[in-house]
Amino acid sequence: MSEIGKQIKKYRMEKQLTQEQLGQLLNVTTQAVSKWERGGTPDAEMLPCLSEALGVSIDALFGREEQSVTMSLARQLCRMPSEKAFRYAYELCWAIEIGLIHDADFLDKVLSKFLDYSEIADDEYDYFSKIMLDSGMTTMRLSRDMHYFFIMEEPESGIRSQIADPETLRSVFSVFADKRMLRIIFYMYSRNNTPLDTSLISKNTGIECKEVDRCMETLCKNRLATRTPIDTAGGEINTYLFRQESSVLPLLCFADEIAKKEDEVRDFFIDFSRRKPLL
Repeated sequence: MSEIGKQIKKYRMEKQLTQEQLGQLLNVTTQAVSKWERGGTPDAEMLPCLSEALGVSIDALFGREEQSVTMSLARQLCRMPSEKAFRYAYELCWAIEIGLIHDADFLDKVLSKFLDYSEIADDEYDYFSKIMLDSGMTTMRLSRDMHYFFIMEEPESGIRSQIADPETLRSVFSVFADKRMLRIIFYMYSRNNTPLDTSLISKNTGIECKEVDRCMETLCKNRLATRTPIDTAGGEINTYLFRQESSVLPLLCFADEIAKKEDEVRDFFIDFSRRKPLL
């Protein structure tokens, strides 16, 4: 067996792929994969595809580089255009989700039917996969045009010790419970990341300027926006800019998930085997 054949077989088995499944990822026959692993050499133009499918560098395929999984994935993503990198990252999340199920029979069943997560979300329903164990939890959304993945390893001190007190959390939720502030948030997030003054926000939300200033003061207090005074011919005015590093969008996504009606949702996989209390 050639060195590259050994490495292809090694990394294929590490990813728990059959020869047929690897062939499907590369759009080649099972016989071609078998031939490589028995001593044949893939065409040079196939090497980048093999590298991506197996999650290792081309050097690693020739046995010249032993990499940690983290290093390998980081290099793979770094070489990709942003749009392709995000899709590939979500494919990795899909692999993580079905791997954390820890059911070999279910894993084989899923991989044989759904190598790609997008094959599941092919209708109008929103599909979710949820794992809640003592060691951690995940939530994965598999909708047609909306995908996200959340994973949390269980803190040694427990989840409750890492979360703010109920009153502090209530003050945050009260911001999003105010329909005027929520209207402002949606408007400002629909704009490019440029400062907006009170009058422009008022015009586009239908909220009076005084109320806009009051709402923006609250949003700034909660570090969801920043305020910058600007001198104009008519006097000083305030401009506002939403903090792009905020967690508003993930919060809105999870709120949307909670708000889904029962007939809009389909469960792909649910495992609530957790024995510890949540908080």
